[in-house]
Amino acid sequence: MNSKLTQIIAIANQKGGVGKTTTVINLATAMAACDKRTLIIDADPQGNASTGFGIKYDQRDKDLYSVICRKNNINVSIKNTMIPKLDIIPTSPDLSVLEQELVNEHNREFKIRDLIEEINNIYDYIFIDCPPSLGLLTLNALCAAKSLIVPLQTEFYALEGLTQLLKTLEAIKNNFNTKIKLQGILLTMYDKRNKICEMVSNDVKIHFDDKVFKTIIPRNVRVSEAPSYGQPVLMYDISCPGSQAYASLAGEIINQEKDLK
Repeated sequence: MNSKLTQIIAIANQKGGVGKTTTVINLATAMAACDKRTLIIDADPQGNASTGFGIKYDQRDKDLYSVICRKNNINVSIKNTMIPKLDIIPTSPDLSVLEQELVNEHNREFKIRDLIEEINNIYDYIFIDCPPSLGLLTLNALCAAKSLIVPLQTEFYALEGLTQLLKTLEAIKNNFNTKIKLQGILLTMYDKRNKICEMVSNDVKIHFDDKVFKTIIPRNVRVSEAPSYGQPVLMYDISCPGSQAYASLAGEIINQEKDLK
């Protein structure tokens, strides 16, 4: 596979609780189900993506932190998941000290990019799960990625942080990574019974038009339950509305790539 064809997608929102990690886990699972060789890089020190695949803390010694610090080779840090064609580089709370450790290091913004260059010819898709902040780890992810997906909860304050994130994206494009683009805004936790959800959804579509994914992720109990079983919702209950939505999103992204060719 030509490495230029690897789609590297950061999934970020500095606001927590918007379905960011849930989107990483289930979108990556859906891509693997579509026969796409897929890797998740868990760049959030909370490590929820790693937990979401049942990776225990004592299995994370060869984590992203150890690779960035060159204590381990990236190839030994890649773990298979229970999903065929889906791998993950896990993380641990050690990653939370990285920003302080790299404060005086040259090219500290490109640590994740440099790691990906060693392995990105293996994968069709690489998804980077960012922490809920605009610190060094998110900067690293955006410097490495070709595109950004922003999960946006359909609630009253949803748009407040989005403006700052998009300004950050523009600054990174101007100063560090000219190739990055906004792939799309993903509306999450949508409840059709709630008028606020409908109002926010319409507002986002007015402001961002074709940058809003057609797929909307519904608020769904099965999606919330799945992580406690160490499984993506597509494995936990493939027929539930949440699973169907993430499968639809994967198809939408694959079709976007086809349209660009």
